[in-house]
Amino acid sequence: MVKSQNTAAIARATAREWHSWVQELDDAGAQTMKHPQIAELAEARMPADLDNAGWWAQGVAVAYEQEHGLRIPGQSSDGSFHASASKTYRGSRDEAMEAWLNLVADREEFNGVLVEEPASTSRTPKWLYWRVKLSDGTRVGLGITAKGEDRVTLGLEHTKLESPEEIDQWKPFWKALLAEL
Repeated sequence: MVKSQNTAAIARATAREWHSWVQELDDAGAQTMKHPQIAELAEARMPADLDNAGWWAQGVAVAYEQEHGLRIPGQSSDGSFHASASKTYRGSRDEAMEAWLNLVADREEFNGVLVEEPASTSRTPKWLYWRVKLSDGTRVGLGITAKGEDRVTLGLEHTKLESPEEIDQWKPFWKALLAEL
């Protein structure tokens, strides 16, 4: 059930073959643990010189859960699902945000689901964010970060979906909307 590229990336980053991770986590009883415990267990076993060990530990935990049927691809640790889409945009972060805001400014719905509250924006030194809550209880967030001197990445995540079928419904919608930029 796990995407092989995920486990291959984990193996490269941690200098440990995926089957070794699985065996060690199995031996530690991870099949009966919740996600935070598995991630903590994995982080404690990360190489000392690995950058962003916590992030890699999360990846190990998710891949392990998927391999053992504790979670399916696209499912969050709380049981809900999320869909994501991304796009590279030529221009600055501010230009990309302006283009996005112009694209979605007058929308009262997305894919037939009403907007529950007006969208909000925020920024950090590295990121620009746009967020909106929809009337079905789901949330959508867009993050924009620099990708070189004249390009940015827009990463969109739609959370709190109820099923894998909703991923199939929303992912093409968001990809098509981002393609309009």
